[in-house]
Amino acid sequence: MDTGGVVRQLIEQPWEWLQDNSGRIILLVAVVVAAAIIDKVVSKALRLALDRSSIPSASIFVNIVRVVIWVMAAATVLKPVFGIEPTTLATALGVGGIALSFGLKDTISNVIGGFGLMVSKVLQPGDLVTIQGISGTVKDVTWRHTIVMDRTGAEMWVPNSVLNTTALEKLPVTVESMTTVPFTARGEHLDTEAVTRQIVAAVEAAASDVMLPDHPPLVKFVGFTPYGVDGKILVFAKPDILLSTVQDRVTRALANQPFLVQNAAPLNEADSAE
Repeated sequence: MDTGGVVRQLIEQPWEWLQDNSGRIILLVAVVVAAAIIDKVVSKALRLALDRSSIPSASIFVNIVRVVIWVMAAATVLKPVFGIEPTTLATALGVGGIALSFGLKDTISNVIGGFGLMVSKVLQPGDLVTIQGISGTVKDVTWRHTIVMDRTGAEMWVPNSVLNTTALEKLPVTVESMTTVPFTARGEHLDTEAVTRQIVAAVEAAASDVMLPDHPPLVKFVGFTPYGVDGKILVFAKPDILLSTVQDRVTRALANQPFLVQNAAPLNEADSAE
């Protein structure tokens, strides 16, 4: 195809150019529209199939299929529309493949790393993980990154290649959702069982709507002080609730309870006198 002549004809005689190339234009538009429809239908069907199967439902699988669809569409129009032999283009890409691979080595590494994580099921959307000191839920695995979202809604984008070389810890729900509130119970002859029941009842009444179902608060006694017996309350927050919100609810529920030490040492003598 004489590219210079085509451009000159398009500029000088656009109507004639359209008449001469109407078949090619119609074929190109038809292939693009068909590819777009197939892309949308297949992507939706694949997501539904992944959700119903044991294979992780991550966007990397859908994106691979989409690339295949558009590559096939491009190969369909190369010869009839642009006059380019697919074999010639494949040869050219093969010659430049080495240089291209060096330029895209990080991208290729991330794609291979993400695909490996999905196939081996090391990491899946919905997993609770700790990566580089950040804990959260795996939201998705894309071409280049794994997206981890913490309880505040902040997202951390970790390159897939990094996940193959860094420490990755999977967390059970109870560990990731657990927060603690310390307390001190007063009394020389403390009935720890009674205190435990009172604390659990107060916490459940005030914070049951923000706690994990079937995970009641736990009361642990950890030592003795001059003021009484030290302990801590373990509370398990729902996935969409901030741990600080649960701590606030528990602290408010226990405020002014007669069996807990409430008074702190005065800040200074003037405060003590007042």
